[in-house]
Amino acid sequence: MKNFLIALLLILPTFAYAGEAKDLADDPVMERRMIDLAEKVRCLVCQSENVASSHSDWSNDVRQIMRDKMKAGASDQEIMDMLVERFGKSVLFDPPVDKETMPLWAAPFVMLLLGIVVLFFQLRKRRETVLQVSELTSEAQTRAANLLKEDNK
Repeated sequence: MKNFLIALLLILPTFAYAGEAKDLADDPVMERRMIDLAEKVRCLVCQSENVASSHSDWSNDVRQIMRDKMKAGASDQEIMDMLVERFGKSVLFDPPVDKETMPLWAAPFVMLLLGIVVLFFQLRKRRETVLQVSELTSEAQTRAANLLKEDNK
């Protein structure tokens, strides 16, 4: 019986057959177009992934919407405009520069400038503290001189 189970386990992998993955669209050119367009769209569930590489239900739905629009003859720009209208500009990985998104584009530079200003004042404050500490009173200077004389003897 033991030999029979071992033989069965050795033969079992031969029954497993994985076929070649089929394109979701009938037309490979349209599927490539959809993937190129989906790489420009942010998954609103994952945030850091594009729709082309995300496996969320939301991304699957958006990819299907793109396929349907492409079959209906919509251009890439029309599809992007529809997604922006439906989900807002946050759906784009590269949002346009306009008065609505200007704070997003300016924020890194403002934060860098703020960091430089804070660093400048911190270093200035530190230098003043070090200068104050390095000045010894006359009593401390006399004591230090006496300690140095004792070490030299």
